[in-house]
Amino acid sequence: MNFNSHLQLRGMHALLGASNYHWINYDEEKLDRIFFAQMAAKRGTELHALAHELIRLSVRLPQSRKSLNQYVNDAIAYRMTSEQVLFHSENCFGTADTIAFKKNKLRVHDLKTGVSEASFHQLEVYVALFCLEYKMNPLHIEIELRIYQNDEVRVHVPEADDIFHIIDKIVTFDKRIIALRAEAE
Repeated sequence: MNFNSHLQLRGMHALLGASNYHWINYDEEKLDRIFFAQMAAKRGTELHALAHELIRLSVRLPQSRKSLNQYVNDAIAYRMTSEQVLFHSENCFGTADTIAFKKNKLRVHDLKTGVSEASFHQLEVYVALFCLEYKMNPLHIEIELRIYQNDEVRVHVPEADDIFHIIDKIVTFDKRIIALRAEAE
């Protein structure tokens, strides 16, 4: 039999796909929640792409309490780099929404488009990755983290010990994953 190729669908996943078969147990209310969550995630991705382009082009938005406006304008004002990958190994890396290191001060800002309150742990991991990649000691730099969400800006200054703990966890777990891969081969 010659099967239809559907090349345009390669690598994509349908909401009602076979590999995510749990939907067969949903009622309409659960389907609605899943659908709207997926739409919100798509919108968040699009807003991040828009913010990245505005920052890259240094296009400021009107002064407003809106998270997107504050986030973009602050990133431009602080001359931050948008969508920067921070790399320790193939097992541990991440992309900071915006980051800057100037005059011994590290800034990491994150735009959150969801409604549930975001944690600073993600940003602390970015700090740990930055310190590992650029061989910085968290005791010897100033750090400020910001989350832009629900038309608020939350600021956090992490303790160096918290960053050291994450750095240790990254290094330890990375070595463990390497050992497990070697055993599995």
